[in-house]
Amino acid sequence: MKKTLSKTLLAYVWITVASVIYAVGFNWCYEPNQIGFGGITGVAQIINAFLPWAPIGTVVIILNAPLFLLGWRLLGGHLLLSSLYAMFISSLAIDVLHMFHTFQPMDPMLATIYGGVLMGGSLGIVFLQGATTGGTDLIARLLKLKLAWLPMGKLLMAIDLVVIVAVALAFGNVYSALYGVVALFLSSKVMDMVLYGLDTAKVAYIISQDSRTIAQKLTRDLDRGVTILQGRGAWSGQDKEVLMCAFKQRQIVAMKRMVKEVDPSAFLIVCDAHDVMGEGFREYQQNDL
Repeated sequence: MKKTLSKTLLAYVWITVASVIYAVGFNWCYEPNQIGFGGITGVAQIINAFLPWAPIGTVVIILNAPLFLLGWRLLGGHLLLSSLYAMFISSLAIDVLHMFHTFQPMDPMLATIYGGVLMGGSLGIVFLQGATTGGTDLIARLLKLKLAWLPMGKLLMAIDLVVIVAVALAFGNVYSALYGVVALFLSSKVMDMVLYGLDTAKVAYIISQDSRTIAQKLTRDLDRGVTILQGRGAWSGQDKEVLMCAFKQRQIVAMKRMVKEVDPSAFLIVCDAHDVMGEGFREYQQNDL
């Protein structure tokens, strides 16, 4: 019970930190430079352009209400409550920061780069804690239930492009959309890196005449599991053993050296691996992205 409670509290601490970073990224990079932002926040930008007295954060909260009512039926209680919290904190932080400090415009390309990194990183952290910031983030999370094979970053990119174009039309500035698309691309890449890329792993396929010795050394010295696959040479017709081994990025040099020490003529293929689950790697979690 205590372990579950501490884990939940830690998740909400991360959500709070990420939501504040989200607000800083928007207020610092997007708003003063009129860079188009996707999602409900982008829609709030449009409304604020025509109604300057309407705070962007408050508008985001109002517009999210029907989406969260929909989410209540389709998502579990934890995801909904944590998403409500993330949406409220990020929206409140946008308005509070705006009240106490007005950021000055900067070089648009710098704003695009740093804005994309801050927003993508913060959204990735929120998603890792099993939450969203509402809006199209929530729509993407709902779509993820039906399109589980699509990365979250690409889902958000497709949804947000339409809103970015609308923001540019509201500002009457085509550069707002152009910079917004670049920022969106960077944001999606950083988000996917946070969600998937931090689990850096490789998978190696090894064909050798001394495959058993290599398998023993990988198992004993690198503490990695090895699977022996049965293969056959297409030209020679000879039966061969193919070793398959998943390992951490930091072990790649030691693994290559180990293979070549045993058999300098060994055929070795190393590929990127994502979402490696099992002993020695991460465990599967419910509502995994």
